[in-house]
Amino acid sequence: MEEQGDYSVALNGSQSNKENIYLFNGYNWLMPLPTRIRIMEQLRKHQVATASDLGRALGMTRANIRHHLIILETNDFVEVIARRHMGRGRPELVYALSRRTLGDGLDSLAAALLMVWLGPASGQETDDRLRALAGQLGSKFLGEEDAALPKRLSALIDHLNQLHYQARWEAGAQGARLIFGHCPFSAIIADHPELCRMDAFMLEQNTGRRVRQVDHLVPASTGLPQCVFIIS
Repeated sequence: MEEQGDYSVALNGSQSNKENIYLFNGYNWLMPLPTRIRIMEQLRKHQVATASDLGRALGMTRANIRHHLIILETNDFVEVIARRHMGRGRPELVYALSRRTLGDGLDSLAAALLMVWLGPASGQETDDRLRALAGQLGSKFLGEEDAALPKRLSALIDHLNQLHYQARWEAGAQGARLIFGHCPFSAIIADHPELCRMDAFMLEQNTGRRVRQVDHLVPASTGLPQCVFIIS
């Protein structure tokens, strides 16, 4: 078995992208194996490669490389972009880093759009625009309006988790505590903290209750940051 370790810097020199290595997919952890990291380093350097190309570069058999490529492709780290014909044999698959691994500019675009849209607004107008955004994000929530709060919260949690909040709720002395284990806007939240108000508005709209945020990206017992809202 290959030695495990922290290879987060190997991909792009940034500790902030460990999710590019540690991916939980169902019950299958893709462990940070050196061979797979070396394959991804080769693809980052050369952009594209076949199993034969990678085998020559890494001194491994084509079959061994294909085994690792299948795992990387299954977990959406690499993708097949073409087929290369080499003589009379079967064409070889050409691999590249997946769009998920390479990332995109959506965080920069979102930040720019918020700056343009919210920049001229102030006070009540800003809140009105944030409520409109909250309504759009929560528009697909189909909870029963007359349902008891616990049942409505359970349905709302399912909707929030489709939006990548990793949400859960628990009873509390002051009211229901709704906990976000992940901020979907973490890439831009430092520059746009008003998105926390948007989250609160979305919770109010979908519970019909008063909502206030009591924790903002505070480390939980796991060490991961979380946000907490009280629904009263």
